[in-house]
Amino acid sequence: MARCITQLKDNWNFVRSAKDALTAATLPGESVTLPHTWNAIDGQDGGNDYHRGTCYYIKKLHKPELKPGEQAYLEFQGAAMTAGIYVNGHLLTHHEGGYSTFRVNITEVLSDENTIVAALNNEDNNTCYPQKADFTFYGGLYRMVNLIVVPETHFELDYCGTPGIKVTPQVDLENHKATVTVEAWISADDLVTFTVDGRSQTVLSVEKHAQTIFMIENVHLWDGLNDPYLYTASASLESGDEVSTRFGCREFHIDPQKGFFLNGSSYPLRGVSRHQDFKDVGNALTMEHHKKDMEIILELGATTLRLAHYQHAQEFYDLCDENGLILWAEIPYITMHMKNARANTLTQMEELVVQNYNHPSIITWGLSNEITAASTVNEDLLENHTQLHDLCHKLDPTRPTTMANVFMLETDSPILEIPDINSYNLYFGWYLGELEQTDEFFDEYHRKYPDRAIGFSEYGADANPQYQSAAPEKGDYTESYQALYHEHMLQMIEARPYLWATHVWNLFDFAADGRDEGGKHGENQKGLVTIDRKLKKDAFYLYKAAWNRTDKFVHLCGRRYADRVEETTEIKVYSNQPEVTLFVDGTEFATVSGKTIFKFQVPITGTHAITAKADACEDCMTIRRVAEENPDYIFVKRAPVTNWFDTDDLDPECFSINDRLADIRENPQAGALIDQMMSQGASARGDVADAVKDNPALQRMMGRMTLVSLLKQSGADDESIKQLNRVLQGIKK
Repeated sequence: MARCITQLKDNWNFVRSAKDALTAATLPGESVTLPHTWNAIDGQDGGNDYHRGTCYYIKKLHKPELKPGEQAYLEFQGAAMTAGIYVNGHLLTHHEGGYSTFRVNITEVLSDENTIVAALNNEDNNTCYPQKADFTFYGGLYRMVNLIVVPETHFELDYCGTPGIKVTPQVDLENHKATVTVEAWISADDLVTFTVDGRSQTVLSVEKHAQTIFMIENVHLWDGLNDPYLYTASASLESGDEVSTRFGCREFHIDPQKGFFLNGSSYPLRGVSRHQDFKDVGNALTMEHHKKDMEIILELGATTLRLAHYQHAQEFYDLCDENGLILWAEIPYITMHMKNARANTLTQMEELVVQNYNHPSIITWGLSNEITAASTVNEDLLENHTQLHDLCHKLDPTRPTTMANVFMLETDSPILEIPDINSYNLYFGWYLGELEQTDEFFDEYHRKYPDRAIGFSEYGADANPQYQSAAPEKGDYTESYQALYHEHMLQMIEARPYLWATHVWNLFDFAADGRDEGGKHGENQKGLVTIDRKLKKDAFYLYKAAWNRTDKFVHLCGRRYADRVEETTEIKVYSNQPEVTLFVDGTEFATVSGKTIFKFQVPITGTHAITAKADACEDCMTIRRVAEENPDYIFVKRAPVTNWFDTDDLDPECFSINDRLADIRENPQAGALIDQMMSQGASARGDVADAVKDNPALQRMMGRMTLVSLLKQSGADDESIKQLNRVLQGIKK
């Protein structure tokens, strides 16, 4: 018989609390349909109080018709975070890691009527990642569960959620051909028929493994966005079981001086990162959600995605294959190294590589993210990374390993020598420091290590689209500052072609239930698009103007900044066209030639209709002159001056906000005050900020800054700054 796969989507009974799995199976609960998470609402509303514990999913199942020798498996495509799977009271497996597929053979315990219980747990522990990270750890059966029935002799189902078939193409660009090695694993030795590109070969497996090679002449390359052509490989058995996979033939390499090359041509990797959640849905995404995200990515014109910080759904990897996106795939080894969780990092990496090996979109395996933020670089951490690196190369010699390093990690750290390529997460101009420090960082790194490939794995600034300003600054959470921030970063990136990949953090706002900042609870607002996908912030259109080469468009920035107090206002336009003409109240105002960003200084007196035109494209908005600033636009209540105090007003023998943080902290009384204030500020930014606040490298960086600059950057309001200054002026140096 052929393999039979049945979705177990409907009629699950969800029990939030029970003594144990056996008790849960007897309790009334809530009828739910998969995919499902129990944190869809409380994981996104702030307070860091979303339900973390053990919940239960119960499913009644009629026994499938099994012929002699046939086997029945349950396949869980995503069960967060740890799972105990029971069938008819028998614990059949325990799985740690909420982002990968795993299966369990249920044949021997089946009765005519069966009770499946999935006991899932997402609470804090020290053995399974992630534990400290700036996103919500949703619990639930948030991806599909399948019943798989196979003949006695069948392709492998037990090992690491494997697809059972592995395809390794090697491309010879010069001779326009590819050597394609196809492998399969079987439950018992048998003849295996492989088919690739309409041609078949039959081989006998040896020790349950079969392998053969196909030559593809005049190979049709998988060429990114240009031409993401996919072949299909299949393997079949005389028993009727069959598996298949799509694959792409491509060659890539990374030059430390010139960046990424695809199929022999320069192919700059410029893109974004993505988390797998959605407003009021949590991470229980449907295919419609995945398709909507892909539609937005393609509109942006990105060539690459970093799928953070864990394994994503197979449906989404498939969409990336089909549309030509180039991916960074990683495991949730993040923020804080846990000495008891090494085995879990290796297991999650093995599952990631085995399950995703055939995807041509994936070009690198990520070992960890900001792992030194709350951990020292010691032998245990280094050994863990070395084992992960070696495991990746054992499972997949065709792809390099990489890491996303936290911005305060010294560039001479030995951990940077472990992966094949590196990237840094830098937030100068948002969390601390100035925008130009990003330029300086990469220039210094590239000068010091010219033979190392370096990338820009995270950068961003939070923006609540409600907040607007004609004079935006760090820490004000305005859409206006986010746009300025990204304008600088785009220019910085374009001037440094050696960056092997760059990824905006993040494409979408996402849930981080521990955050309470920028006028919203439970969200990280660094996205270019809101978490409900309804609103694209101005910065989205900046990158669309720079990256989308096919869809002509023009975008007026500041449409949500309708009420303006200035006599002459700046009208800013993003477009991928070389020339933009502005119309004010239907009259042509000016034409500007340039690239990406077009600016106009427009006098305003009342209500005005503004129209921007480029080629056949146009965009319109309305602005109006008002006497006073609209208070709804302002999150940080701050006076319209940059200096709160004249030097003459300060007692130089006492501390003030104009002193460096390191100098203030040397005084026990002043230092205690500052430490208390900074601890409260860190907790408002979520678990990660709270965990990393004592990082020595971070403290050194902050120590060189004046307290007033740190306060402004953190979004502190005038009155809080003045009050703190009054207290410091009462403490003698």
